[in-house]
Amino acid sequence: MPTLALHAFRSFTRFVAELRIDVNHAPQEVENELDAIHDRMSRPLDRLHGLPEVKTDIPGIVLRYREADGEYYVYVVDVRRDRVAGYTVFNRLIEVGRRADPYVRAPHSKYAAAYQGMGLATAVYRWGLDAGLCIVSGARQSTGAHRLWMGLARHYELGYVDLRRKQLRYLGPAVPPRVQEDLHTRMILLGRGWTLADYMRATGMAGSEDALSQHDLGKSP
Repeated sequence: MPTLALHAFRSFTRFVAELRIDVNHAPQEVENELDAIHDRMSRPLDRLHGLPEVKTDIPGIVLRYREADGEYYVYVVDVRRDRVAGYTVFNRLIEVGRRADPYVRAPHSKYAAAYQGMGLATAVYRWGLDAGLCIVSGARQSTGAHRLWMGLARHYELGYVDLRRKQLRYLGPAVPPRVQEDLHTRMILLGRGWTLADYMRATGMAGSEDALSQHDLGKSP
């Protein structure tokens, strides 16, 4: 007998089959974490103090970032209110093999409730993509995260991949709902300067002739 939760999940995927719902963080936990980050940024000897800063098109909002072991931490700071609005980490993935590791990063974000819906995560993702990062989605996405990816797909190349046994396999620029529902199916966005062919060579990503034909057709004028 399927559980009530499983029945609810299946009902939702029939409504929007492409979404696998991510865990929501408790708002107060997020606020506490962001306050702690702000405190660390104020301490002269802390590694979060004096980080490089990037201005954004959003009034009063700047990005501060650092790199550690190949992962990129981007903090969104409201300089007018002297608050950390949220952050995104572009994580390495243990699910991929050594060859693909330098070229695959998975973004994970936390933003204070008061700053959601302002386009902050979009600004951070664009910063990473414009720097040449290629990003892959998680096994689950919130509704907002999925909307963000679809918006970015208007400016960066999006495709679907199967990720299992340390191997990436290209599935095409679009896949049917039953494939979207598979937790091994992820979306990728190629960073500025990358082509699919270059990315497949760099990562060792496989791809069927059908998937590559779909990609080529999608690029035809």
